[in-house]
Amino acid sequence: MSAPAASVTDLLLTADRLIAGDLAGTSVGGRHRGASIALRTALEISIDRVLDAAVPGLSRTTGRAKLLCLRCYTAAETARRAKAVWSHLCLGCHYHQYEIGPTHDQVRTWRAEVRELIGRLSH
Repeated sequence: MSAPAASVTDLLLTADRLIAGDLAGTSVGGRHRGASIALRTALEISIDRVLDAAVPGLSRTTGRAKLLCLRCYTAAETARRAKAVWSHLCLGCHYHQYEIGPTHDQVRTWRAEVRELIGRLSH
């Protein structure tokens, strides 16, 4: 039996808790990366819903392909913004020894952008 999938709301709340530093025993860098993962996943779920409503099964393709298809099923500006923030979140999720992770301000900015995009994609 598989675990139930997290909802977009749960993922956004998790990101908020990580950004606020509410989870004890976690490093700042870990919280920022964790928030980035939660935000990216919430955005991807919202994009999948739009694509599945338009063409059932379309959401089973790669992330980049989904973002290319999104412009056909939503406003061009919304699709462009989704691609931009998704790209930033992807970079923020990955750990590289030679790079500093995302900053608190970056993650907060991404959170605001994802919140707005999810609202646009759900209408």
